[in-house]
Formats: sequence, C-alpha cells, structure tokens
Amino acid sequence: MSTLLVLVGTALCAVLAGWAGWRAARDRPVVLRQLYGAAVVEAYLVAQAVAVVVHPADGGSGGAKYWLYAVTQLALLPLAALWAFAERTRWSSVVLLVAALVVGFLQVRLLQVWGQG
Repeated sequence: MSTLLVLVGTALCAVLAGWAGWRAARDRPVVLRQLYGAAVVEAYLVAQAVAVVVHPADGGSGGAKYWLYAVTQLALLPLAALWAFAERTRWSSVVLLVAALVVGFLQVRLLQVWGQG
C-alpha cells in the first residue's frame, strides 16, 4: 500500500467532510452534488482496494485486520448516502460529515496495519 494512495484518499475524505460540515453549520441538508462527491470518493476507494489486490506495492498484506478496515470503509459512505438521502434535515449533513471523517481515519489505519500482517 502506497502512502500516496492513502494521502489522496484522506484528502478526498477531508474535502467531502469539509463540504458536509459547511452545510451542517449552515443548517442545510445534503444535496445531490454531495452524494455525487461521495460516489467519487467511493469509486476511488474501490479502485484503491483493487490496486492492493492486483499489485501489492511493498509485499505487505495487513492480514484480517486490514481487510476488515477495507470492507468497513467501503460500506460506510454508501450507508451514509442512503441515510442522508432519506433524512432531509441538517442531520443528513452531519451523518455524511461523520462518515467522511471515519473513512479518512480508516485510510490512515489501513496504511498503519499494512505491514503488520
């Protein structure tokens, strides 16, 4: 797992979290463009997971803990998007904010556990 892959993933999550935080602070619900942004982040995470499966960069594997983190981060944004789509209040922005922050944190954890497997 490359540090660059993690930095890009974390930066994408930070941008999405900032956008959701701005909407939450302004007492606004999630808009469709934010869900498109979450889809872009999700597509990146899927591509990152495929890249790690197809071509492990440094021979690490991370073991079961790595793959549990990877599956969790892949599931969080779609679940948050469904929740945000159903909840049409300010709290939808808070849900997307929390999900983006957690996925960003999981990106860093993935890098930390990569060589431990």
